[in-house]
Amino acid sequence: MEQVRIVEVGPRDGLQNEKQNVATAVKLELIERLATAGLRDIEVTSFVSPKWVPQMADHVDLMRGLERRQDVNYPVLTPNLKGFEAAVAEGAKEVAVFAAASEGFSQKNINCSIDESIDRFVPVLDAARRQGVKVRGYVSCVVACPYDGAIAPQQVAHVAARLHELGCYEVSLGDTIGVGTPASLLRMLEAVAARVPADHLAGHYHDTYGMAVANVHASYEFGLRVFDSSVAGLGGCPYAKGATGNVATEDIVYLLHGLGASTGVDLDALVDCGAWISAQLGRDNGSRVARAIVAKRS
Repeated sequence: MEQVRIVEVGPRDGLQNEKQNVATAVKLELIERLATAGLRDIEVTSFVSPKWVPQMADHVDLMRGLERRQDVNYPVLTPNLKGFEAAVAEGAKEVAVFAAASEGFSQKNINCSIDESIDRFVPVLDAARRQGVKVRGYVSCVVACPYDGAIAPQQVAHVAARLHELGCYEVSLGDTIGVGTPASLLRMLEAVAARVPADHLAGHYHDTYGMAVANVHASYEFGLRVFDSSVAGLGGCPYAKGATGNVATEDIVYLLHGLGASTGVDLDALVDCGAWISAQLGRDNGSRVARAIVAKRS
């Protein structure tokens, strides 16, 4: 049976764009419920300036409030060395750094060029190596950008290879505005896999055009065995007008189990978790699988 690792990004990528303030206690309960459902990689927060991401301003309190399980990994996002040092001081064992395959997106998102953003990661990777901290890399806009339009697959491959060469153990490829189709994703994956081994890649697909599950399927057939997702489809992108959340964790768990893969996730418990956080936020559940299961129960 094929093993697939799911990186749950709901507590960080999912919640960071919520307009209402989400209490630290709610975030901590969400993380615990996700762990109880069988998720073993849960991205919990971001060590960025509260000026840029107010929802993550409680990152220190959240890290101190975590009831850490031995078998669960709790990565955090860090934009630079200062963020890395603060995260490690609070017990982070894995961090993520983020670049873009689009110059326009890089300038809008982190106010610098692609090369400048990657240069900032050199001291982070050096410090991580010395301290035994794992580093994961994100690449945004791997299919298209809201500012620059279509992105050449070779450009994505270049950025992914730079991150991998610097020492990122895995590179997550993000269809940030959710415009990808299986055909465009496969063209991109073929280019990237020529530079970075497929077993060091992950798929991170948004569902703006309803293609995310299809894109996960195509990527799975290509050979990817790691996917990022967000419970109840939480999330969005503040720099991409109209972009919806990540693919719902419930939806890809249902897909992967149907393909005979093992995720270690209890789908019923995950559906309960998604229903709970959706109620806490006063929003509809973005997972079609969850809505179908809940309707069937009633």
